[in-house]
Amino acid sequence: MKITENAALILVDLQKAIDHPSWGVRNNPAAEETGAALLRQWRSSKRPVIHIRHDSVEPQSTYRPGQPLHDFKPEFIPLPDEALIGKHTGSAFVGTGLHELLQSRGLKTLVVFGVITNNSVEATVRHAGCLEYQVLLVEDACFTFAKPDWRGNQRSADDVHAMSLANLHGEYCTVVRSSEVLEGLR
Repeated sequence: MKITENAALILVDLQKAIDHPSWGVRNNPAAEETGAALLRQWRSSKRPVIHIRHDSVEPQSTYRPGQPLHDFKPEFIPLPDEALIGKHTGSAFVGTGLHELLQSRGLKTLVVFGVITNNSVEATVRHAGCLEYQVLLVEDACFTFAKPDWRGNQRSADDVHAMSLANLHGEYCTVVRSSEVLEGLR
């Protein structure tokens, strides 16, 4: 798979807040390492990087601005020439200038990774697909947490992750592995 020059890397909510123990048991323990390697290679290819930061308005949120957990994880701190979009909802397209930024730069392909797979990642990818972007979702650079389903049955983080990917693949995006993206950058 060839990654075109008009592709943007979109990093979703990779903030220290996601490491708070209140989130519970997660999957993909190597997701940050995988994502950081992808980000390094992407930067060296000189393609655009866009960082999404969750600015929660919920008083108890670990993503609330004005506290240390709101900061980006060290390996994902934006460089001065990289765009930063703050959001208040799951989708990075709602109430932000993301769509306009992408349109103004002629960016039609989005390579997405981050957290939480079944929340902000899924909302952003679904929205991007509805706006007719070509979206590649890097599954091994995303992670989520165990949670009960609607019927109260506890689902593992791997199950939640896999179901979210299944909801998206085909209609809203193409789910890929980081190795495919890295190969496409060469």
